[in-house]
Amino acid sequence: MRIGGSVMKPYHSPSEWLEQVKELNYSAVIFPVDSSAPKTVVQDYLNCCRDNDLLIGEVGVWRNTMSKEDGEKHIEYAVRQLELAETVGANCCVNIAGSWGALWDGYHPSQGTKAFYDAVVETTQRIIDAVKPEKTCFSLEPMPWMAPESPEEYLQLIRDVDREGFKVHLDFANMINGLDRYRRSDDFIRRCFELLAPHIRSIHAKDLLIDDHILPVCIKEVPPGEGSINLKLALQLAQALPGDIPVFVEHLDSHEAYLAASRHMHELLKTIA
Repeated sequence: MRIGGSVMKPYHSPSEWLEQVKELNYSAVIFPVDSSAPKTVVQDYLNCCRDNDLLIGEVGVWRNTMSKEDGEKHIEYAVRQLELAETVGANCCVNIAGSWGALWDGYHPSQGTKAFYDAVVETTQRIIDAVKPEKTCFSLEPMPWMAPESPEEYLQLIRDVDREGFKVHLDFANMINGLDRYRRSDDFIRRCFELLAPHIRSIHAKDLLIDDHILPVCIKEVPPGEGSINLKLALQLAQALPGDIPVFVEHLDSHEAYLAASRHMHELLKTIA
């Protein structure tokens, strides 16, 4: 298992990027350039990762491949990003399912329909079939309101996509979308690992807290260690997975916040080593 996260300060070379990675004490990284970068630049960053024993955990897509207007353009980008992930040997190339609404990662009523689910399956198959990855995989990060929004639905999605190149990017916090899962978050996290363990290639580990000033229910992300999520349990379960799995902190707003989050995760890791 490796701890990683985002790099917030600008960088213009592998050496500048590596300086931040080392300061943050990451041993897993998100690949720092996308598929538009020249091949020589990609190779320079890949060499930097290899020379410094950095696991490339993710290549991100973060485009709305389900968009009614721009879906085809975003699918093409997802294919290029998956090709990049294959080139650099990333654990996974990750996106979210997307939306038929105005906000690419937002809620839309269609997301609970069979038509939307079937479109997610078809789009995922198209992306994977265009690349046929052997060294990496394509993954969908769970979200509170779009497939997959539960470990059971993720398992079903694996069956329906039916491609060896489709694996799990686990974000258990995004699926804690109600009071029952929040109150029983330890049990829910265990359930995620119980069902999905053989398929997990990358993990986002985030903390959550109820904001009881907003009704009826508001569960918000907070920095690791400031909420109610048992991140030590998550690390224990991640540690037991086969292979070298990255655990990433995310959605923090500064270099200093990532320093604190990485420090907290490494302190937890010491208690289970």
